[in-house]
Amino acid sequence: MPLYAATIFLSAFLLFLVQPILAKQILPWYGGTAVVWTTCMVFFQFALLVGYAYSHWLTRWPSPRRVALVHVALLVASLAVLPIIPSEAWKPSGSDNPVVGILLLLGATIGLPYFLLSTTSPLVQAWFARAHPGASPYRLFALSNFASMLALLGYPFLFEPWLASPEQSAYWSLGYGVFALLCAALAWRSRSLLPLPSAAPAAEVETSSPAPKIRDLALWLALAALGSVALLAVSNHLTQNVSSVPLLWVAPLAIYLLTFILCFEGTRWYRRDAYLGFLVWIVCVMAWFLADRRLQFELLWQMAVFGAGLYGVCMFCHGELARLRPGPRHLTLFYLVVSLGGVVGGVLVGIVAPLTLPGYLELEIALVLVALLALYLNRERPKPIVAMFAAVSLFATGALAYRVNGLKEDTLLIERNFYGVVRVKEGQSDSTDPDSRYRTLVHGAILHGEQYLAEKYRRSPTSYYKTTSGIGKALLALNGQDIRVGVIGLGAGTLAAYGDEGDVYRFYDINPAVARIAREQFTYLTDTRAKSEIVLGDARLNLEREPPQNYDVLAVDAFSGDSIPVHLITDEAIGAYLRHMKPEGVIAFHTSNRFLDLKPVLLAIAEKRGLAFAYVNEVAEDGGTSSDWVLLSRDQRLLLTPEIAAATEPVAAQPRWRLWTDTYNNLLQVWR
Repeated sequence: MPLYAATIFLSAFLLFLVQPILAKQILPWYGGTAVVWTTCMVFFQFALLVGYAYSHWLTRWPSPRRVALVHVALLVASLAVLPIIPSEAWKPSGSDNPVVGILLLLGATIGLPYFLLSTTSPLVQAWFARAHPGASPYRLFALSNFASMLALLGYPFLFEPWLASPEQSAYWSLGYGVFALLCAALAWRSRSLLPLPSAAPAAEVETSSPAPKIRDLALWLALAALGSVALLAVSNHLTQNVSSVPLLWVAPLAIYLLTFILCFEGTRWYRRDAYLGFLVWIVCVMAWFLADRRLQFELLWQMAVFGAGLYGVCMFCHGELARLRPGPRHLTLFYLVVSLGGVVGGVLVGIVAPLTLPGYLELEIALVLVALLALYLNRERPKPIVAMFAAVSLFATGALAYRVNGLKEDTLLIERNFYGVVRVKEGQSDSTDPDSRYRTLVHGAILHGEQYLAEKYRRSPTSYYKTTSGIGKALLALNGQDIRVGVIGLGAGTLAAYGDEGDVYRFYDINPAVARIAREQFTYLTDTRAKSEIVLGDARLNLEREPPQNYDVLAVDAFSGDSIPVHLITDEAIGAYLRHMKPEGVIAFHTSNRFLDLKPVLLAIAEKRGLAFAYVNEVAEDGGTSSDWVLLSRDQRLLLTPEIAAATEPVAAQPRWRLWTDTYNNLLQVWR
């Protein structure tokens, strides 16, 4: 028993620990977008499905000795890909399909080891059932989920704060070597075990382990898929407003796994009527929070409600799965269908939704489907219960319709792709003044550019980029000179309004939709007297590849909503920027954020590199847009000009904080 338990525990621990390790390493290559994690999850779920299919097939081989030889040979072969460090050759060029690129990268880096780890739980449980007839193997499944949850919770609190990414990969690879030895020993011991009885009398098969019907398979698939959809949709919802970082990836996944543990550990945890009652309440609360735009920036409430909601939905899905599970004879088929459901959910959220839905609506749709499935499973219960679930289904559907209507309100254009949802809206600040009509670019729920439509105002910089902002003051201080300006994050192209004859404004943006919309829906790029250029792809990667650009100003403004691309504000990132700056050039970071205070992070890097530092806070007294900008330079003369010096505010240093690098960052430190 200890060997079975140790093998399953270590395999599950490594299986889920590797997910944030690799996702964090490749996140900067794809702009730090939250969908990187979703795409990684699609790969991991698919690999899990293939592993379960392999286990299901392998346990039906008539020769246990051949099974052992095949599995041991694969374990030995998998050691050849260690350590699991993504090759620099996989970095995208900017024109690559990011989904395909991520899937191929993960397949080359971790494919075979992850596949073998994913086979372990069902395969070892099948070996256990053969070695110990009559003993339930499902408690080993609960143990595997417990180990997975430990790995997920341990990563942001034990591994990420103390180990750099290469060290994380090295220690994981060492652990995988130990797992390979344990699993090979267990596989070799299983070579003499007899298969589970398959020729039992028909009556015994029907009473003890009846073959699952099509309806059973469909329910297993639907319940598993809805749990997976809820997990990924909640993860997307939370990471849009903070940052796509392991802490916000693993918390929902830990909740998801916790429900698996509770539901499959025994029958005492899933009290069906109690959880159905909770499901009724929490589905309505989640639907309300999604529909009411006044609540979208109440982050703590959002985290509490959607964390509890994910728990309630997954307890329902996984509790019903546990209630409908078959006997040990059909164990591998059950896991295969459950894993297929996970893949279906991942594909729906990670691939289908960005291509078909106008906005992040998958969570709202999932709530409607969960309510309908609960209605179906309770269709034969007393009429008040059936009516209650019917009412919840109608409420969730109404909230979805309200949300769709809100997305379309005053909207000229809406487009979603791998990098998020972009909308172009029109409004009028003064109903009596036709010249006050304006057009805005909204990424997620955050303004990314605004332009007045009237001829006399349309060339004026607005919102975060006004002449009173930090970036505005820096550009005006160079007025009268021919300057080169780099801008990371195109938005509507507002900064081009500062351009004069002889200037060059070079914009970097990873989202091709933004580049097209900035030219088609706004006129900043066509109206400017400067030469404007657009470079597609991740700005950090492009700057690393380009020869020095000799920028006078480099503006870093590549946030998606309030989510920050961490790889653009590390020590190495600033080192890359400095290579492109003139000696007296200024790097301007847009740090406006509802939830995170990034100024001490930049101050620490500035002190380490001997850079002059200025924090310019613009408070709009007329109800307009306020902004925070941090200016860094090798030469402090520009930062001491009267306009900038008068607007500069002090920032408290945090000497105990560890410097942010490509291999280390800590969002908990900068939480407001």
